[in-house]
Amino acid sequence: MPSFESTAFTLWLLQVLCSAFLAILFLQSGLDKVFDWKGNLGWLTGHFAKSPLKSVVPLMLATITLLELASGALSAAGLVALFVTGSATLAFWGALLSAVSLIALFFGQRMAKEYAGAAVLVAYFLLSLVAVYVTRLH
Repeated sequence: MPSFESTAFTLWLLQVLCSAFLAILFLQSGLDKVFDWKGNLGWLTGHFAKSPLKSVVPLMLATITLLELASGALSAAGLVALFVTGSATLAFWGALLSAVSLIALFFGQRMAKEYAGAAVLVAYFLLSLVAVYVTRLH
């Protein structure tokens, strides 16, 4: 961790806060899908019933679950690495995978014509882009 008085501390703090946020967001969401697979599958089947994706809901759920768990795990590992080594490499990969996960979620919401749900994802996506950016600065 850089000295509190240095400008490097501000960058490190942004990296830590973004990584923590993304870790919480995606670990909670991914684990919810794992522990309530049946409930999520039932809800999503209804959600996509009138979309061209209705026949691939189980595959989509499996894919987004893996993406979310990987995003959360990488962000959490990046958070630990920021404290232990000061390296933001894992945090970068967590942020990048988070952005990809959010694009997948956004695509699904738009295909289901759930425009309000898609709009909510924009703030999360912007945060993930900020995280991608700040984890590459030195």
